[in-house]
Amino acid sequence: MIRIRPLIAAELALGLHLSRQAGWNQIEADWRRALDLQPNGCFVAEWNGTPAGTATTCIFGPVAWIAMVLVEESLRGRGIGAALMHQVLDFLDQSGVATVRLDATSLGQPLYKRLGFVEQFRLARYEGTLAPMLLSPSARVEVVASCDREALAALDESATRTNRRKLLDRLFGEQMDSVRCVQQDNRLTGFLTSRPGAKATFLGPCIASTEAGPLLLVDACHRHAGQRVFIDLPETNEAAIRLAETHGLTVQRYLTRMCRGAPVCEQVPWLWASSGPEKG
Repeated sequence: MIRIRPLIAAELALGLHLSRQAGWNQIEADWRRALDLQPNGCFVAEWNGTPAGTATTCIFGPVAWIAMVLVEESLRGRGIGAALMHQVLDFLDQSGVATVRLDATSLGQPLYKRLGFVEQFRLARYEGTLAPMLLSPSARVEVVASCDREALAALDESATRTNRRKLLDRLFGEQMDSVRCVQQDNRLTGFLTSRPGAKATFLGPCIASTEAGPLLLVDACHRHAGQRVFIDLPETNEAAIRLAETHGLTVQRYLTRMCRGAPVCEQVPWLWASSGPEKG
């Protein structure tokens, strides 16, 4: 029998176990961030009284994201994932959300299609260890302290069509030293941040113009030289793909960005790296 109930902070170890079992990159900080950003929208599924799955949501005004839909390997095929999805969709519908989005793995995509999600575009997850760079990055890349945080959030919203200020504030608060930006004529034209993971440093989000994007990615490759990294790139951003491959990164897997309800889609040319499957 399946029972769905709220996820609580004392159970973050469950989420961490499931994400590690699935080979994902999340660490405890990612689970804690998910719960803190939407404490009433994170759920646990029990199978005959035993915790067996998770799902999280994050509401950004009229737009919401679903993530961390995970089921214990030994209990898959019993409808646990579907039950979790029905729970989170009911929660989001009752919250008045007009648009629900997620990044689907190949395993989850058939379920999401049955629930009314439609494909928008694909992201390629690139991975690899960055080689030391012979050339220094552009001096135009600055630490975020020199940038207007409000302008940074506004740039993100203009590109993603979503007010993600609460997510950005959290990411910047956690990893302020990792945030970089580019300004032109006293106007912000791009930013990038990174964070640690269980398997690799995750690069992103990176929201930038066609000129600022390469500067930020090259700077990130310089700062993280010698480290294993993951970065999720839209397939249609050919310049970002070329940069990743030039630095020795290769495709690990693909994710499909999907939407249910009123269509919302990023200005993909400004999306140089996603913030990850958790929040788009």
